[in-house]
Amino acid sequence: MKRTVPIFILSALLYSCTEKEGKVEVAESAPQEISLPFESISLNDLGDFKKTSSNWSIGGDVYVDRLKDKQIMVSEGSGVLVNIPDSESKAHIFTNFEHGDIELEVDVMMPKGSNSGLYFQGRYEVQLFDSWKTEEATFSDMGGIYQRWDATKEKGSEGYEGSAPRMNAAKAPGLWQHVKVVFHAPQFDASGQKVKDAEFYEVWLNGVLIHENVKVSGPTRAAIANDEVAKAPLMIQGDHGAVAFKNFSYKLYGNPRLSFVDMKMKEFESEQVLLPNVDTLTPIREVGTDSISSAMVVGKKVTRILDYKGKMLVPVTGDYLFDFKLNQAGGLLIIDNDTVVNHDGSFTLDSLGLAKVSLTKGEIPFRLIYNKHNPWNIGFGLYVEGPGIQRHSVHAQSSINDRPRISKNRIMVEPSDKAVTQRSFLMHGDEKRTHCISVGTPQKINYAYDLASGCLLEVWSGEFLDATQMWHSRGIRQLGEPAGFAVSFHGTPEFSVLSSDNSDWPDNISEEGLQFSEGYELGKDGIPLFIRKIESKIIRDKMVPSSDERRLNRTILFSGEGEIWHKVASGEAIEKLPDGSYIINDESYFVDFSNDSLAPVIRKSNGKEELLVKIPTGEQKVEYSIIW
Repeated sequence: MKRTVPIFILSALLYSCTEKEGKVEVAESAPQEISLPFESISLNDLGDFKKTSSNWSIGGDVYVDRLKDKQIMVSEGSGVLVNIPDSESKAHIFTNFEHGDIELEVDVMMPKGSNSGLYFQGRYEVQLFDSWKTEEATFSDMGGIYQRWDATKEKGSEGYEGSAPRMNAAKAPGLWQHVKVVFHAPQFDASGQKVKDAEFYEVWLNGVLIHENVKVSGPTRAAIANDEVAKAPLMIQGDHGAVAFKNFSYKLYGNPRLSFVDMKMKEFESEQVLLPNVDTLTPIREVGTDSISSAMVVGKKVTRILDYKGKMLVPVTGDYLFDFKLNQAGGLLIIDNDTVVNHDGSFTLDSLGLAKVSLTKGEIPFRLIYNKHNPWNIGFGLYVEGPGIQRHSVHAQSSINDRPRISKNRIMVEPSDKAVTQRSFLMHGDEKRTHCISVGTPQKINYAYDLASGCLLEVWSGEFLDATQMWHSRGIRQLGEPAGFAVSFHGTPEFSVLSSDNSDWPDNISEEGLQFSEGYELGKDGIPLFIRKIESKIIRDKMVPSSDERRLNRTILFSGEGEIWHKVASGEAIEKLPDGSYIINDESYFVDFSNDSLAPVIRKSNGKEELLVKIPTGEQKVEYSIIW
């Protein structure tokens, strides 16, 4: 049965609901997983791939020593695809399925110095390479779109095109790296002539958007063929170096997009934050329209209600995912007389407005109501994804900035010859932290620290801090944003006096009730020394970047009487590796201790694993590095 919310909200806030056959899933105030399913490549065996040579196998787990070239160790089991080439066996591997437009996600592990590639349709390569220590990434680094090649050109000029990632987001060898690619195949007319080049619509590496709308005029170097086709298998390069993969998932696209017809828009004057019963209001105008847009509002700095009615042209029967976003406004999305998204009040672009709806091919009535009750802000976006249909906007471009663009007009804070610090609000997951300091260094190893909770929030490499949301216009959100490739940490207090070895770790400073900050001191290099006190224990904490790799070295000095604990890390899984370092969450980062005088322990608490160090009374020192 469909669960519905009312279409109209009356002044007395009385609701009427109806039920009808069908299915709607709605994301309300509590976040829940609403998505359309991916297909997966089974890694129980090689059955989802075409026959290949013995360099390819299935394993249960892999281990890479980040100091050893092109070496990978495999344990028995299933779930991981591994390539270990040699002089006799070094064939590529191809999927059984063929693809045109595709969205692909996969986790990749690169040994030190190793090289491979994902070839879409066997022809267009996204490079896989150990680029951990690379300062300026090129097309041949991790996530790069490889060059094309013309052997007839003058020596040294054979390579052309190619696209470097916008930043080096490659992790250290031995860490799982997440790759997401949305690829558009070339298009051909009825006579077979190409009318549109292949395109890498988006490429993401470890959560960073590194390419957007990159067109490729033809197959890249070392493609399986030089012709171009509408569909072909995915190929993984097997002749260059050891590599491992897991968690293949994909969506194949190609069906027509959803669209609107027979639309009319009524505009009303209203200053109410909650929607009145719009059917009782007199419109100031009524027009026919072929698009939905917040820009249809008449006048500047006004409050209005826009009421769109029309029909959806549903191209194929199946589940559709709608995402209704609002910029400091309210609204409703109504499909076939059911309110599938109720955003009555004031909602931001970050608010959940998801609904999964089962639709039948054909014309279906819809209604969208936009309540612009704030005169200073304008904008809504409506996005949809369906069976064989890539997520796309169905609003006019004028309505809102509808894609996460790689911005060129940012207000940046950057260090020069010494470290710089910047106080700001920062987001940690879904939580806004209000007492944060970010530290940027000339080595481009940067970090953020929460002065209230007493914890390292995240580290990142590359550019320092995007202050646009702090300083542009009114700086409404007052947020600093790490501008490089970041790794986040647990975000709870890092130091605590526990009543026993098995006591739960406090979630926040108020629970602990013992800890307070003594502030920080800036050294001549601009790097702060953080000072905290717990009972009689004084803690001096300094983090210094490595000069030659993505590593943050941390030294913590303890003085005073009493035993205390330090929480180094927390995650779903923590494991001590054969080289003595610790891997957190299997893919996020390494922790490498400089000595074993105060060895950490791994324990289970609050449903997660924790890496803790027990600090004895008196003067003590803990040193370790965070590597990502």
